[in-house]
Amino acid sequence: MYESILVPTDGSDTAEFAADHAVALAVAFDATVHVLGVVDVEGEAGPFSAGGVDDEFVDRLEADAETAVASVVDAMGAQPVETAVVEGDPAETIVEYAVEEGIDLVTMGTHGRTGLDRVVTGSTSAHVVRESPVPVVTVRDVDGSLSTEYDDVLIPTDGSPAAAVAIDHGIAVADAFDATVHAVYVVDTMALAGGADTTMAGGGGGVATGDLLEPLVSSGEDATNGIAERARDAGLDATTQVVEGSPGSVLVDYVDEESIDFVTMGTHGRTGLDRVLLGSTTERVMRHANAPVLSVRHENPE
Repeated sequence: MYESILVPTDGSDTAEFAADHAVALAVAFDATVHVLGVVDVEGEAGPFSAGGVDDEFVDRLEADAETAVASVVDAMGAQPVETAVVEGDPAETIVEYAVEEGIDLVTMGTHGRTGLDRVVTGSTSAHVVRESPVPVVTVRDVDGSLSTEYDDVLIPTDGSPAAAVAIDHGIAVADAFDATVHAVYVVDTMALAGGADTTMAGGGGGVATGDLLEPLVSSGEDATNGIAERARDAGLDATTQVVEGSPGSVLVDYVDEESIDFVTMGTHGRTGLDRVLLGSTTERVMRHANAPVLSVRHENPE
């Protein structure tokens, strides 16, 4: 599924931890790794850029970027590697490079340096997730403790096309690592209560929350069973669960409780009562889950 994997780096620990996961994925899929350093002259210069930036300053930034790239390359071992150092806005440059080079997967940390040395930051990764036409793996790792052996892969779903775009990716990763697939559907009880005009089951008037809950649970069972069946057809173990709560919080907790090693999910889902996976939910999981999160952007039909 992935023949080329892009790793943007700024030399920060988080970026290097993300590179470790890129290597694991590259080995599993026999992919070429592209290591990209972005020289953000305007962003690094800050308020001093109004009067222009001298060549020495730019040379220093380019040297720092080349050092960061070289550090990642050293960790690649025998894996095929291509490198580039490009000047521009980090988020825009990463997305443009992915498109121009035909990249299949981007892997990056969710936090990088700050201040004058900033290149890849949390806001940059969020922008790339939202704008990238190819899947993006974000790695929130503060101490390099996240395993690159993926034994359990979580695929959240709400049964929508937006969630479905991530299923193939989740199963492919699970298959490459011989992992167990966890298919989870979260019934958003806060949205459910709002749609029920706050009338609970057994109360008088209005629509009872219990009346709305049952079909959602049934839909969740259908959606998760469908994923599990596909995983089992691929020769993988699979488990399903339908739970209630706030989607972002439930999924983050599930990652910890079930020792999930990798998450794949769409960046947009349904709205209203059927909402489970929204961009905000994906971003919450991306920022708080103790596992790499592969996000796949769903293109809404015109």
